[in-house]
Amino acid sequence: MFKKQPQDLKKSIAEHLRWSGIETPLKQKRLIDSWPAVVGEGINSYTENLFIKNQTLMVKLSSPALRSDLNMMKSRLVGKLNQRVGSQIITDIRFY
Repeated sequence: MFKKQPQDLKKSIAEHLRWSGIETPLKQKRLIDSWPAVVGEGINSYTENLFIKNQTLMVKLSSPALRSDLNMMKSRLVGKLNQRVGSQIITDIRFY
């Protein structure tokens, strides 16, 4: 009988998620869920819809004034959101 080398559980789970193809959708979901924590409840109350398309976070806002303010903070928001997830999931944000 042979012995298998023990493997770290965290590493095994990460490999399985990557192999099964659900690692990226899981990270995308975590990024969307972290939106309220990054922007705050005040801005989040004007957010109507969030989804990711081609590494771009699409954010529907109910306030045109807020849309123009957040456009100026895009790069900082992208960095904070990616940092929360721990990898580069999005490269841009579009407000509509």
